[in-house]
Amino acid sequence: MNKRTIEDITDFIFMNDTPEASDIIFIPGTSKSAITEMAAKLYCSGYAKYVLPSGKYSSNVGRFASENIDNPSYAGEYETDFEYCKYILMRNGVPEHAIICEDQATNSMENAEFSLNVLKERGIEIKKAILCCQAFHARRAFMSYGRYFLDAQILVVPTDTQGITRNNWYLEEKSYRKVMGEVSKCGKYFVDFYPVDLG
Repeated sequence: MNKRTIEDITDFIFMNDTPEASDIIFIPGTSKSAITEMAAKLYCSGYAKYVLPSGKYSSNVGRFASENIDNPSYAGEYETDFEYCKYILMRNGVPEHAIICEDQATNSMENAEFSLNVLKERGIEIKKAILCCQAFHARRAFMSYGRYFLDAQILVVPTDTQGITRNNWYLEEKSYRKVMGEVSKCGKYFVDFYPVDLG
């Protein structure tokens, strides 16, 4: 793979925005604690009034993958991604009243769709949001939330996880395959939305 191709894929996948005051902080379901810690940090710094962790568990596993918990201080038994993220948020200073529950989603698209439904039920309008996610998942997460929050500005504030960064993803086969898998999914997941998104 030549240098320009690597640079183009890197710029496409590894989105990274500067956080701004927003209405909410989104967290797509995750067992990676650093993502939720970042969301807590942003909340405690006054960037948003609410945090909405979304997720039941991955449909590929069929349960919360407790074996993937990467910080022993958060070890425990959790039924859902939401429950795990809520625990971390509260441990890091986010009050319970600021945490909005979505605990049924099993993939990235559902994270976005079900989060929108929950917010509609509460009558909360989102004009600007911060999206905290894994760095190599940034583009697909952004596209998922952008699919449902059509009129909102979404700022991606990612966290490097699994040792995969914009500077090294192409250096090892495992990380290379993960990132190229994301490239593939960005096409596969969204090709059918073309007529809807014309506006």
